[in-house]
Amino acid sequence: MERLNTKLYLQNCYIMKENERLRKAALLLNQENQALLSELKHRLAKSAAGGGGGGGSNNSNSNVAAANRVSPKPGVDAAPPSSHQAGGKGMPDTKPKPK
Repeated sequence: MERLNTKLYLQNCYIMKENERLRKAALLLNQENQALLSELKHRLAKSAAGGGGGGGSNNSNSNVAAANRVSPKPGVDAAPPSSHQAGGKGMPDTKPKPK
């Protein structure tokens, strides 16, 4: 019985440590997401103020919608922050797959 208790205690410690690691990763991803969203909004506002070019409005709305999406499992299914580069290179495809 004591051996089982020790085993469960160690599993609990591991789970708490992993939970803390994932919480930190989620916080970093959230901060990065907020910064990217802010930059996107700034660029959209700048292009809207400059005249934009006419037909880009529909694409801009889809960019904002894509930026507002949140991963259902932060830190688990998200790419590491080092793969996120300016200009969208290395970003995972966020388009839903057709059914």
